[in-house]
Amino acid sequence: MKSFPKWSLTLKVLPLVVLIIVLKLAAHQYGLEFISLNPLFTGVVTANIFILGFLLAGVLADYKESEKLPGELAVSFEAIVDECLIIYKNKKAKPAEECLQYVFDMTSSLNDWFYKKERTRVMMEKIDGLNDFFLAFEPLTQANFIARLKQEQSAIRRMLIRIHTIRETSFVSGGYAIAEAITFLLVIGLLFVRIDPFYEALFFVSAISFLQTYMIALIKDLDNPFDYNEQKRGPDEVSLKPLEDLKMRIEKKIQSLKN
Repeated sequence: MKSFPKWSLTLKVLPLVVLIIVLKLAAHQYGLEFISLNPLFTGVVTANIFILGFLLAGVLADYKESEKLPGELAVSFEAIVDECLIIYKNKKAKPAEECLQYVFDMTSSLNDWFYKKERTRVMMEKIDGLNDFFLAFEPLTQANFIARLKQEQSAIRRMLIRIHTIRETSFVSGGYAIAEAITFLLVIGLLFVRIDPFYEALFFVSAISFLQTYMIALIKDLDNPFDYNEQKRGPDEVSLKPLEDLKMRIEKKIQSLKN
């Protein structure tokens, strides 16, 4: 899976498909194929593919939005960093230097938050903590600069709430339920349907089972593009590279002030 991440989902589904093939072989061996193939069976397959297509279209919209959020978060944080640097270089103000360090610490906490090592409530409190620095900046800079800082703070807060909502909410849970139920019924039907010759039955059983189970697994994976675990990112999770690069840039800027 580490060498071929795009096949990781296939490898997860494959054992289930192998189990279905083994059960099909057993049903054939013991003469349990009592269902005859008819057009109604193919109609059920088509109906389930339609439901899966509906679910996939829905989660893809959220996924495309989610791809933008880490980059937009990085832009808002860096805008605050730039304002702090301007104030520090102009006034040599201690609050500006402290704000830089505070934002740097927030980026570390943000990484922990994505990996569910930090609670959303704590992150929101840290965003509120920027208000103390903005208050200290009032006598040091123009009012429109403070207004810009507040806008970026609001944007960060809005994006964190959006990310929290995406990863805590499933897309149309009722749709998942009916898709899983129909897939289960299809697999049961495939086990007991009679198709001659038998090698064709094995092919269609394995192909349909793989398609149905893989699509459900893929949709569930795309439904939470922020599902990071143990400092690992799966092939279908959104990249946090913009935030990782941001952290390094802020660290370099802080070091440059000390030199």
